[in-house]
Amino acid sequence: MAVSQIITQIKTEPQPLYLVVGRSDYWENQILQNVQQLIPAEERTMNFATYDLEETTLGDALNDAQSVPFFGERRVVVIQNAAFLTGAKGKTTSQQELTDLEAYLQNPSPATVLVVFAPFEKLDNRKKITKHLKNKATVIDLNTISERETTNFVRQFIQKQDYQIEADALADLFARTQGDLALIMNELQKLFLLCRSDRMITEQAVDQLVAKSTTQNVFDLSDDLLAGKTNAAIQFYHELVAQREDPIKINALLESQFRLLLQVKILQQHGQSQSHMAQTLKVHPYRIKVASRMINRFSIQSLERAFLALVEIEHKLKSSTVNPELLFEMFAIQISQKNT
Repeated sequence: MAVSQIITQIKTEPQPLYLVVGRSDYWENQILQNVQQLIPAEERTMNFATYDLEETTLGDALNDAQSVPFFGERRVVVIQNAAFLTGAKGKTTSQQELTDLEAYLQNPSPATVLVVFAPFEKLDNRKKITKHLKNKATVIDLNTISERETTNFVRQFIQKQDYQIEADALADLFARTQGDLALIMNELQKLFLLCRSDRMITEQAVDQLVAKSTTQNVFDLSDDLLAGKTNAAIQFYHELVAQREDPIKINALLESQFRLLLQVKILQQHGQSQSHMAQTLKVHPYRIKVASRMINRFSIQSLERAFLALVEIEHKLKSSTVNPELLFEMFAIQISQKNT
């Protein structure tokens, strides 16, 4: 079941236990808002509580979960940063607290909705408590949300607002936000205002309203380099420097991008899927998709040479007075003379 469907069900059929795995600012906020709304506003001070396990104990949260609602029908208890479900080192959760949690899972309070947030890439499934919680709770896995699911959600959201969006505009919106759903939803509010007359979001509207970050500009710069548009890449670099972008920062972002391209190329040759790559490399699936498209014409060796050249440029930028724009021009020419 899609994450959006599970969240919709919270409103009408809340379950006693939820386990939220992974990180997504937008979906985490949606889950929190919906479980909070299970409690009438006037009762929330008494019957809604959040426990961050980096600051408090699991025992405190369990005591609250087992308490009878105070002048109300339901209590909601939220546990944040449940590191005890992973192998990560954090604030220690005692064995007695884990035993108490196992007992609670066997017989959860019928008047309590307990939501456990584990904002981690993966859980330690060897642990008894992890297996037990996953078996008893409704699991919302944010790590498995595909780009297609996010795209469909955004498109449906736009349609529900009685708007339409051009295919190129949607692709550009994803590119400029790096597929971050929270950013996309924020930008859509501005786009709705701009396009309210004909209710059609165009690529021109996205270009006008959604600013490119330095990171996105560097991704575009990488795209020009890899597409063989050497003159365009050099001109773009000059423009970024003229806009007072730090050459060291630009180079660091280029290093990061070429490192990702090299990693994707290697994993691709080992037969990994794009979704698996995203989990392995801990980057958004959209970046993997774009990287996979960009590297088709390049060998591992040529990408490795480009990455090492950027490492050398970083050293020169930090230890000499060589003109950064000259260094980049030489690098761009080197890329254009690549061996595929």
